[in-house]
Amino acid sequence: MLAVKVSSSVSSSIPAVCFSFLKQCSVRCIATSQIVLEDTPKSEEQKESWLGKLLHVRRIEPSKDSHSRQLSDLHSVYELQIHCVRPEYMEDYLDGFQQFVKLINDKKTGATLCGSWTTEIGDQDEAVHLWRYEGGYPVLNNATEIYRTDKDFLEFRLQRNKMLRSRKNQILLRFAFWPFTPQRDPQNIYELRSYTLKPGTMIEWGNNWARGLKCRQEGNEAVGGFFSHIGDMHHAYHLWAYKDLQTRKETRENAWRRPGWDENVAYTVPLIRHMQSRILIPAPFSPLQ
Repeated sequence: MLAVKVSSSVSSSIPAVCFSFLKQCSVRCIATSQIVLEDTPKSEEQKESWLGKLLHVRRIEPSKDSHSRQLSDLHSVYELQIHCVRPEYMEDYLDGFQQFVKLINDKKTGATLCGSWTTEIGDQDEAVHLWRYEGGYPVLNNATEIYRTDKDFLEFRLQRNKMLRSRKNQILLRFAFWPFTPQRDPQNIYELRSYTLKPGTMIEWGNNWARGLKCRQEGNEAVGGFFSHIGDMHHAYHLWAYKDLQTRKETRENAWRRPGWDENVAYTVPLIRHMQSRILIPAPFSPLQ
């Protein structure tokens, strides 16, 4: 933010256009904007000025569509579940959850488990689950109704709740520019990076990561990118896969040698209010290994 104080004794000698210029410098407008996934030719009026480069201001065209519709096709929704398990019950919890996944499939709820993990580095004694509902909210509604009323699920919840300290979930949408890629060789660790963004900046985040993702596909490490639709808002989630922590270190360092990665970091870091990284280990029954 640029702030300039002008004394009254000299203000009369400064042309009105200068005050207009200073007023424009103090505002960074990025809300209600349209996602731009590819670079397009710009007219002379659209080219970034020297002041825009100085303040890291990126031009994003306005739109009347919701941010969710611009960022995702809404065909599928995802559910992120985080269960805080009592330490002495973790093994029993995982055994029970494996049976729960079988019930979900047998009763044809429409829910598909993408991955189940335990947290290796981060908040301890956590289980993290990612579900997909192909077909969107109608499929999610149907699965929820079965889960609430079926007697087998009622019994499962009674047993599971005794093993938990707390639990939370969020409904997510997948970034349209980031395909979900579950197929990969087994024996990976996973990193779930969670970002809390400033309100109104999710479109700008998507614009930059649509370009920046090209710098992070060296070893098929990009699993999926999501943003919150229901629950805690203004959250983005990036899921990565690595062979081990050393591979993670080398992969992230190599990204800085690719043109455009430094620009992606420069534009996205100012959008973040809080961020968290979890290193996850796949459960034995997890589709993502």
